[in-house]
Amino acid sequence: MYSVSAKVSTSFDDSIARVTEALKTEGFGVLSDIDVAKTLNAKLGVEQPPYRILGACNPQLAHQAVSAEPDIGALLPCNVVVRQDPDGTVHVLFMDPMTVLTLVDNPKVQELASEVRERLDRVLAAVSD
Repeated sequence: MYSVSAKVSTSFDDSIARVTEALKTEGFGVLSDIDVAKTLNAKLGVEQPPYRILGACNPQLAHQAVSAEPDIGALLPCNVVVRQDPDGTVHVLFMDPMTVLTLVDNPKVQELASEVRERLDRVLAAVSD
C-alpha cells in the first residue's frame, strides 16, 4: 500500500488545524497547501467535497536526504492529505515513505524513511480518535 490513513471525527477545518499542529510537533512545516476542491471548481467547474494536500517538510531530515541522494527532491515533500467524503466523513492520510523510498537504492535514505514514517505515524495518532 502506498499510503497510511485514518478516519477522524473532527470537522474538515478542525482536522486541517490539528494535522498542521501535529506536524509542527514532529518538526515538520507546511511548505505548500493545495486546495484541490477549490482548484477543480475554478478550472473545471467541478464541485467536490473538501480535499487539501499539505506539502510537509522536516528541514533537518530533508537536508539529510538531499545530502545522501541529491535527486531525492523528486519525491519530496511528504504529502499529507485531508479529504472529506460526500457523507461528511473526514480522512487524513500520508504517503508511506517506506514504500515510496524503496525506489531509492541507498541505505541512508532507507534509514531516513523509517524515521519519517515513525514521525508521521505519531501525527496520525495525534489526530485520530
